[in-house]
Amino acid sequence: MEYAKINGRDFYNMVVNASNKLLEQSEFVNALNVFPVPDGDTGTNMSMTFKAAVKEIENMDTDSIGEISKKLAKGALMGARGNSGVILSQILRGISKGLEGKKEVDVSEFAVGFFEGSNSAYKAVMRPTEGTILSVIRAASEAAVASNANDVVSFMEEVTVKAKEMLDRTPELLPALKKAKVVDSGGMGLYIILQGMFEALKDGISAEIKDITPGASNNSVAQDTQEIDIKFGYCTEFIIIGDAKRAKEFQSQIESLGDSMIVVGYEDVIKVHIHTNDPGLVLSKAVAIGELSKIKIDNMREEHREILMNAQDKENNSNMDENEVVENEKKEYGFITVAMGDGISNIFKDLGMDCVIEGGQTMNPSTQDFLDAVNKINAEHIFIMPNNKNIIMAANQAAEISEKDIRVIPTTTIPQGITCATMFNFDSSVEENCNNLKNAIEDVKTGSVTYAVRDTEIDGIDIKQGNMLGLVEGKIKEVGKDKKEVASKVLEDMLDEDCELITVYYGEEVSDEEASEFENELQDKYEEFDIQFYKGNQPLYYFLMSVE
Repeated sequence: MEYAKINGRDFYNMVVNASNKLLEQSEFVNALNVFPVPDGDTGTNMSMTFKAAVKEIENMDTDSIGEISKKLAKGALMGARGNSGVILSQILRGISKGLEGKKEVDVSEFAVGFFEGSNSAYKAVMRPTEGTILSVIRAASEAAVASNANDVVSFMEEVTVKAKEMLDRTPELLPALKKAKVVDSGGMGLYIILQGMFEALKDGISAEIKDITPGASNNSVAQDTQEIDIKFGYCTEFIIIGDAKRAKEFQSQIESLGDSMIVVGYEDVIKVHIHTNDPGLVLSKAVAIGELSKIKIDNMREEHREILMNAQDKENNSNMDENEVVENEKKEYGFITVAMGDGISNIFKDLGMDCVIEGGQTMNPSTQDFLDAVNKINAEHIFIMPNNKNIIMAANQAAEISEKDIRVIPTTTIPQGITCATMFNFDSSVEENCNNLKNAIEDVKTGSVTYAVRDTEIDGIDIKQGNMLGLVEGKIKEVGKDKKEVASKVLEDMLDEDCELITVYYGEEVSDEEASEFENELQDKYEEFDIQFYKGNQPLYYFLMSVE
């Protein structure tokens, strides 16, 4: 099909189809995260952000592309999760600015939207890094502005092709991607969105919003499972170790065997994702290209049935307790923090936090979650401690939107957040507290122990899937097979003559007996230190530790 111009209805179908494609491939995007710890959630964050955006336009009765894009941008802004989600929301915000006041647009007018989208994304990041989603949106916008296409379908194809070319170049721009032999996960998410928009226009798709969101509850619990027709039932992912130049050849070979296909080649590796009814046939074609690795096949129909069965349970675990009561009498200071694990949440509550938003490593709270918490607190000044570097941008975005005085203390770890909660001085001014807390978090050294989700090499350290990983300030320092041994080595890496206090929060996978045994070992080893142990019940991380 050809379109000299597109209107709001066309744009609606484009972004809804893009949202559905990103939803389907969010786990594939998650798997591209370079760091081998079990909290790679770029795909989930981008998908949930984009889903919030398209939900905002679901019932709009207009053909104006300006109105649709404005509402879409608002939904993304409020639903933004994680750094990738916030950047995506800013891209949509810029596109909306470029399309403002337009009922329909031609190629040159649509190009303005992409240009503004790229500008907004770069402005949102304090220190832009090339080789990320930023590079991909910039390449897309440059292609848009330079396009001489006569119709929007050809225009979108050019934009998508250039985005893919930049995506394939991201390992050349970021050494960490090159070492891991992956492309940038955020850039991949954006490419999937552009691909979905292009395909909807090219194929004349009338898209409907899919209701199942990764990491969130499904509100359509009562529907019959047969209402959703999963055309291709097996999500198939694997790596071909072979000539990456054959990626396009292989893509053409399997194109007719399914949908939601992504084939990405780099050096001697081709990463493949496809939904198909015949995984065996896909693999048999792949083995002719090279050796196969990391094969993963999931039955999506079975998973869908399980999702429907468990949806009600998930719904009960919402990000915040809606019945939580915050006192009505206005006070000077209010506090919001983020935590995972009921033990850590209770510690924060005992320290006077008004709202503890459940979230963190694998479920980043949205801008809206922070605003909901803000609206529950009747205080003159509200402090937010995000406790995760991937949550800070959403907290800052909430602070910009809200009319209340909100101060975000950029805590990146749970121990930093707890230190801030204990050191807050109610007799000091807002500015004094801001400065003191920001200085205090620099004195907290944080370590953690988790496990590797895949084989890789980081900074010369050989890592195998299932290894215990010891991190100091987010960097892998120790690798081993025993979590307590790794934790002990992490503490050795952090301690110096200025330290006096060791604090350990043990996770849900550590028994009370194991924790008590480890505590005794540390007491014997470090008699001169004050050692504190708490049951954090946090997922994914066996131990969170701090020294001060």
